[in-house]
Amino acid sequence: MTADESTPFESAPADESLHIREPPRVLVPVEVLEGESISESLAAFLAPANVVVLGYHVLPEQTPTEQASMQFEDRAQEAVEDLAETFRAAGRDVETRVAFTHDRDQTVERVAEEVGATAVLLPNPVGDIEDVVVPIRGTVDADRLADLVGTLLAGGEGTVTLWGIEESGVDFDADEAVEYVRETLADRGLPADQITTEVTESEYPIRSIVDRSGEFDVIVMGAGGESVFAALFGDETERVAEGAVAPVLVVRDREVEE
Repeated sequence: MTADESTPFESAPADESLHIREPPRVLVPVEVLEGESISESLAAFLAPANVVVLGYHVLPEQTPTEQASMQFEDRAQEAVEDLAETFRAAGRDVETRVAFTHDRDQTVERVAEEVGATAVLLPNPVGDIEDVVVPIRGTVDADRLADLVGTLLAGGEGTVTLWGIEESGVDFDADEAVEYVRETLADRGLPADQITTEVTESEYPIRSIVDRSGEFDVIVMGAGGESVFAALFGDETERVAEGAVAPVLVVRDREVEE
């Protein structure tokens, strides 16, 4: 995200900003041949969205992808189908893909664009999911974020904390941004008693998010105008995913798809 943005949020045209426009689509990249998996509780949490499971395997630079496909395709397909069954058990059919790649980042970015993903999951272990946090540090696609959070929490008892973070020396009105996202979630039909808001100051926002990650079950972060590559695997978000004890959902900006 850019630190000098004067507008703390992005919104859809007025006639598109009310109610959830369509079920969000979540891309779930999993390094299947390395034993990565998705817990039943996380699958159940994501089940209200349309889910695409991407089973990928990163190859040594000298290994041709065609050779790896011939050697590992059956194992990878079987592992992806096992993951898909976890989502089906939660009541949602899923789309599956398998990719052998020399560059994880570019492959995930490419598939996210191809399937029109609303968000991409960076998995971490998690138990029961009740409390979601949305750290807001700058420009966010409020409508898209609200579509996702509203869909995942609709009809349940889970709560979301909209956490505005003001960084020293950065011109960003966290109170205004948090209030706009709260109103947008209310427009999507999420009850007020499921939404909590707070604003704090932090000299190191990423460290603050990591430090508090144990208080929540899932972190939802906006891409904030960055490219998908930067948003998913750039220094800041990757530091959150690696340091946090909760899964991270990165909401993609609509501009990325255009």
